[in-house]
Amino acid sequence: MVPFSIAGIQTHVAATHSNVDALLQKLDLTIAHYPWVQMVLLSELASFGPLTHHAQPPGGPAENAYRKAAAKHGIWLLPGSLYETAADGRIYNTMPVINPQGDIVARCTKLFPFLPYEINVTAGSEFCVFDIPEVGRFAASICYDIWFPETTRALTAMGAEVLLHPVLTGTVDREIELAIARATAAQFQCFVFDVNGLGAGGVGRSAVVDPSGVVLYQAGGSEETIPIEINLEQVRRQRETGLRGLGQPLKSFRDSQLNFPIYDPGNKASSFLATLGPLELPQRGSRAGIGAPAPPNLENLPEKPD
Repeated sequence: MVPFSIAGIQTHVAATHSNVDALLQKLDLTIAHYPWVQMVLLSELASFGPLTHHAQPPGGPAENAYRKAAAKHGIWLLPGSLYETAADGRIYNTMPVINPQGDIVARCTKLFPFLPYEINVTAGSEFCVFDIPEVGRFAASICYDIWFPETTRALTAMGAEVLLHPVLTGTVDREIELAIARATAAQFQCFVFDVNGLGAGGVGRSAVVDPSGVVLYQAGGSEETIPIEINLEQVRRQRETGLRGLGQPLKSFRDSQLNFPIYDPGNKASSFLATLGPLELPQRGSRAGIGAPAPPNLENLPEKPD
């Protein structure tokens, strides 16, 4: 058995001021109540909410505060993401991965900003995978990234056994996201920790899913701390024998002789995608990409009966 305990913190996120002090207090309370927890995960953009004008450079005050907190409690800390400004002025949605010594061992940058809404945010280009000695391999992706199965396929092909997935979803698609989280866990035979915020940070309903797609816990719409001990041997055994002794999708994908032309640049198999119109905010009555039907010919309509 390879037990490891992770606590997701689902808490209120404000957009008008810093949430860092409140999050640090939540972290203190979590460790006081659950001293056996080894890792803590917060929601996407938990520090300052969804507005880019709070962006800080890497190594800024918020990040340094989290590094001190991780070292203080001797835990792995993924404090959700925050908007970071690069030296060239571009803004990224990035989450640091902090070890129990307070060192940053990896950075997870959102690969798919939530366009056309998350504007002026640059997409990342690297996958985030890191090892915890004597435990296993972990990966992180941020919110909208999970809608693209290629991202999780890349992470699990790199050996990831646990997907840490902070989200900020305050919209009507939360139910769909939860379905995707379950499907992701089953498709890629990994644990999924999907942690949402509240208020400006989302509608809650955080979830933890095991490698067979079973929801171990799902939160409601109020503040909650979700401490769960997982066993990574479950991942390894299921990848060996299949989901409930059945499908072994990672091996089947590995052994397939099929090439996917959709991924070849310029291949005609993807030409349909070019017909979908621009990636932009919908407008009232917009028909971009699907064509507007011809208006009815009123002169040819049958007459109403008397």
